[in-house]
Amino acid sequence: MPLNRRFFLSLLAALPFSGLAKAALAQRTPAAMEGPFYPTGAMRFADADNNLVRISGLVRDAGGEVIILKGRVLDRAGAPVADARVEIWQCDVNGVYLHTRSRSQGGYDDAFQGFGHVVTGADGVYAFRTIRPTVYPGRTPHIHVKVFADGDELTTQFYLADHPLNDGDRLYRSMSATEREAVSMRFSPGADGPETVIDIKL
Repeated sequence: MPLNRRFFLSLLAALPFSGLAKAALAQRTPAAMEGPFYPTGAMRFADADNNLVRISGLVRDAGGEVIILKGRVLDRAGAPVADARVEIWQCDVNGVYLHTRSRSQGGYDDAFQGFGHVVTGADGVYAFRTIRPTVYPGRTPHIHVKVFADGDELTTQFYLADHPLNDGDRLYRSMSATEREAVSMRFSPGADGPETVIDIKL
C-alpha cells in the first residue's frame, strides 16, 4: 500500500467520532477571502496530495514544525458529507507562498508542497500532514481552506488559537467570538506529532 494511503488510513482510525461540539453545530463555518496567493493548477507540484511536508521524488522533508490537521466535513444537520474536495494552501516556513507573485528574501522552500487536497469518504473525514502556519507579512499565521461539495463551495481560514498577532489581524477581528472558535486550531499530542481537529460545516 502506498505511504500516503497508509498515512491517511491511520488517521481515519485515530480520529475521534464520539459526539460533536455544540458550537460546531450552531452555525456554518465562517467564510473568508481566498487571498491573492491561491495557486493555479500550473503553479502546483504534480504531487498535490494530503502530505504537504514530503514531495514525491525528494529526499528531504519541508522545514517547519510538522502538524496533523484533520476533521470532518458536515452538512447543516451535522451529518458527514461524502465526496467533498478539501483543499489547503499556506506559506512555507520562510513566509513565501507557492505562487508566482509571492516573494521573500529567504526564497521558497522547494521541499514544501504548499498546496494539497483530499476527497472525503462516507464518514466525511479529511486529514492533512503539513506545517504549523508561520507569520506572513501583514497577517497573523493562518491556513487557507477551500471545500467543494454537492455544488456548494466554502472558502475559509484556520488560525492558531491565542496567537499574539490574532488581535491585530483585520480578518480575524471581523469575526465574532463564536466564529473565531470555529476556525481556531488547538493542538494535542498525537502519534504523528501535534494534531488539531476542526470540523467544517457547510
